[in-house]
Amino acid sequence: MPKSKDFKRLVRSRMQKTGESYTTARTQILEKKKRKSVSAPAITASSAELARLAGMSDEAVRAKTGRTWTQWLRVLDAIDATAMSHRDIARHLREAHEISGWWAQTVTVGYERIRGLREVGQRRGGAYEMNKSKTLHVPLAKLYRAFSTARTRNRWLPGVKPQIRKATPEKSMRMTWEDGSSVQAYFTARGEQKSQVAIQHAGLPTRSAANSMREYWGERLGALADLLGSSTAGGKRKQR
Repeated sequence: MPKSKDFKRLVRSRMQKTGESYTTARTQILEKKKRKSVSAPAITASSAELARLAGMSDEAVRAKTGRTWTQWLRVLDAIDATAMSHRDIARHLREAHEISGWWAQTVTVGYERIRGLREVGQRRGGAYEMNKSKTLHVPLAKLYRAFSTARTRNRWLPGVKPQIRKATPEKSMRMTWEDGSSVQAYFTARGEQKSQVAIQHAGLPTRSAANSMREYWGERLGALADLLGSSTAGGKRKQR
């Protein structure tokens, strides 16, 4: 009979979503686990192969989440995650396993790629996305203002007028690009005088379009570094 903290978190998460009692939620989850134990794909690939498919090493994912890819496969297969949406898997990882936002996304993407639900750079719906990051020798507040202030943004990102949908100061920004694709920027302090921005551009129609936008963002982030007078350190994040 399950007694782990993870199982209890899973039960409580279901209770919050469905309004069920603890006993009912527990029973439903156990029934689902029984059904899944019969149909779950066997984990036959080596750790190295799983890491290759996921796009991140076992060591890296374990250091940040406490589990290897093999262990995450077992956890997510147990809740029939292949039948869940990307958003629901990531939410479950945040709520039931207390994984931070970016790492919840990383584990979700890795799981979907291992289980054949998406290709590298492709989202579950078929569209493509790209990721690019850059570390600059400027304070976090200065880097964020270069995105949030239209006059400054136009100097390093000319010719486009993205619609800012949501912004959390010095943490993140969501924008709709002129072609309807979606851009998310995540800001992280790397010390008092160093900060990083990570760009995720999603909703791109083809792999070729994603590759083109990766080059574009590389150029634009380079222009941003020049504008801010920053020598740069860092490169790009693992491609999803």
